[in-house]
Amino acid sequence: MAEATPKRGTEKATIDCCMIVVTTEEESPRCIGITSGTKLSVEPQMETTDAVKLMIKGTLKAQKPEKQTLTGHTITLTDNLTILELIEILQGGFLTKDAETQKITGYTPPASGEEYTPVKFKLDAYSAQMAGSDITGYEKVSYPGCTGQPAGLNSEDDVFRATEYTINSAPGNGEAPYTIAYVDVLPTIATA
Repeated sequence: MAEATPKRGTEKATIDCCMIVVTTEEESPRCIGITSGTKLSVEPQMETTDAVKLMIKGTLKAQKPEKQTLTGHTITLTDNLTILELIEILQGGFLTKDAETQKITGYTPPASGEEYTPVKFKLDAYSAQMAGSDITGYEKVSYPGCTGQPAGLNSEDDVFRATEYTINSAPGNGEAPYTIAYVDVLPTIATA
């Protein structure tokens, strides 16, 4: 058999957490664009089926290797700003707003011990694609079947809060755990 000649792979230089877009899967979907995210950490969640080995008198006669199945991701978004609309989606509760100005006046999470059905959403993460010193487009990674966890609001003297939002992505049966697309421009965000 002849040896194959290797071909260079498609190489993309990717930088920054340019934008996060969260779109809920509700009857009246909510869509939030976040441009203040500083870090998005993604950890694959794997389910492992153990290997089966046939050992006779200390000698391995046959084995069926272990299998690993990707079941989703745990996503941690570290943001320089506290996004109250995102907290409402991730952990429930409700925002209160001034009737005239629609300015947020407060937030109340679900009561302690109260059952909460998480809101499902899709998370789109955008990163810049660069060639030399020019942005040539954006990579869009989409995670389906997301639900959130309560966010801790830490505070420290002389330090701006960096809020960590933990999100679990669990795609439906037969659905890809994520998709990657390449776009020319970032989505336009309307003013609140």
